[in-house]
Amino acid sequence: MELDNAVTIFGSLAQPVRLRVFRLLATAGDTGLCAGDLSRTLEIPKNTLSFHLKELVRADLIEPERLGRSIVYRLRPTCIREFMQFLMEDCCEGRPELCLPDSCTEISCQSH
Repeated sequence: MELDNAVTIFGSLAQPVRLRVFRLLATAGDTGLCAGDLSRTLEIPKNTLSFHLKELVRADLIEPERLGRSIVYRLRPTCIREFMQFLMEDCCEGRPELCLPDSCTEISCQSH
């Protein structure tokens, strides 16, 4: 992943509404959610949500699919995987396994 792509992704997720949308779509899995369900669940007006969805699409984090009169949004796992690999590439002096939650004890995590 190019640095500019990673910066775009960080920028799109560095906003509370978009981060909430991203997390909710992560729980929806392959099924995804339509814009109306996202709006109701997150209690966000549709026009506001539309703006944020466009930003997440622009960052390639989500993809829309028209199904009849609805648009269903899903995460783009390939992009997310590439982004995570980019973040972990040089993690912990070349030992990315040290950055995983399973290797993190409660005490050591709280001190960092």
